[in-house]
Amino acid sequence: MDRPRLVVAAPHGRSGKTTVTIGTVAALAERGLAVQPFKKGPDYIDPSWLSEAAGRPCRNLDLFMMGEGATLEVFRRGTLGADLSIIEGAMGLYDGVDLEGTGSTAQLARLLSAPILLVVDATRMTRSVAALVTGYQHFEPDVNLAGVVLNNVARTRHEKMLVGAIEHYCGIPVLGCIPRMPQLAIPDRHLGLVPRAEDERLVPAIESARRAMAEYLDLDRLLGIARSAPPLPVGEETGGRGDADAPHLPLGGAGSSQRAGPRGEGLSHHSSLSTHHCGGPKIGVMLDRVFTFYYPENLEALERAGARLEFVDSLADLKLPEVDGLYVGGGFPEMFMGELEANESLREDVRRHIDGGMPVYAECAGLIYLSGGIRWDDRRAEMVGALPCEVEMVAKPQGHGYSVAEVVADSSFFRRGRTLRGHEFHHTRVVCLDRARVRFAYRLLRGSGIDPDHNDGLLVGNVLAAYTHLHAAAAPEWAESFVEAAERQRGRLGVGGRGRG
Repeated sequence: MDRPRLVVAAPHGRSGKTTVTIGTVAALAERGLAVQPFKKGPDYIDPSWLSEAAGRPCRNLDLFMMGEGATLEVFRRGTLGADLSIIEGAMGLYDGVDLEGTGSTAQLARLLSAPILLVVDATRMTRSVAALVTGYQHFEPDVNLAGVVLNNVARTRHEKMLVGAIEHYCGIPVLGCIPRMPQLAIPDRHLGLVPRAEDERLVPAIESARRAMAEYLDLDRLLGIARSAPPLPVGEETGGRGDADAPHLPLGGAGSSQRAGPRGEGLSHHSSLSTHHCGGPKIGVMLDRVFTFYYPENLEALERAGARLEFVDSLADLKLPEVDGLYVGGGFPEMFMGELEANESLREDVRRHIDGGMPVYAECAGLIYLSGGIRWDDRRAEMVGALPCEVEMVAKPQGHGYSVAEVVADSSFFRRGRTLRGHEFHHTRVVCLDRARVRFAYRLLRGSGIDPDHNDGLLVGNVLAAYTHLHAAAAPEWAESFVEAAERQRGRLGVGGRGRG
């Protein structure tokens, strides 16, 4: 199966690979190519920028959570209708979860038989760059390091020494030398880059990256390397729909109701997501400047299970639409705590629906929103109040990385005894928890969770709210269980009923 592809990797984080990837995707899309971006590992923020650059949703590939089979399936589905795929790596090329490098970008590149472009920060380095690149060429077998991009190149003499050393000692091409350009920096904070959907004023950073890559990279040579990837074995397409006709997470979040993509197509924020299951239950999805962390496959899985998705804006909507379930994903509610508190009407409506038995699945920011309130320094803001706890923002990470959860209590979403693989990234902690009023859904075998005993997943009524983020490819029963719970709720209320008190 002919699917041109290229992995963009680096010796270490902060080398510039995200900027190179965003700019390259945007520059190739500007040429009229359908570029499918992927991000290795559990990440929502870099994909929000890559989605904007490509004009089609970035998808995640994660061997730890998904395993090889599901990772290949996500890749195959995502590449339908694309001219080529660009996969951004994570951390260093060989960094994984253990000494053997399990789950590394290199392992992913081998699985996909994808050539690798190595982005090297050339600050304060000349001939030594050849030793570094040689090490990355030969550290593990069957790694196709096909080219190098040099970042933070000081001047012409510096460039000549770097390029000469790599081409003489390593025998691979240098596809570009990017000078030090402060304007290429994308704003970041405690969990990485600022999500693209939070502020329309951040979008010009993509244009700056596009212009830089168009000027300093040999894009034709890069395309040649991507097209040199061998055909992938033809896999069984299990009902997957390509981006050409599949409903998916709207690009750009809630910043604008309509915008033009890199090739001029309009991308509507509140686009109709499903026409295939017109009789199924409705599940609300909070998607706006606050709640931006959703894997496209999670929404698509809900639709394949029969749900009709309705988007909810936590800042602008005063009531929930007519829904039978609610999905509240991750994001940065601490940055909008005053605005969330001010929308008292919606918070009360969410609480009434929860009291009426509506199934709700919430991850991280969703947990914060459903709590009694959020505290940050000397400020406090009221939240929904459906969970008997509050959440406190702190300076140090409270959970960071992969998690493995044993399901210890039955819920509308999972049966006891199941083991789930996910991830957590948060700077908040649960405080003032009334343990008499909750059960825990998970006990973490890996990860931090909610308390020192590594419990996670608060169960209150038909709500499951956890710090652990899950991907539908790693937990395929999640979507069907969620839709079944929403269908039961619809049956209790009567079709089209809202269950208001």
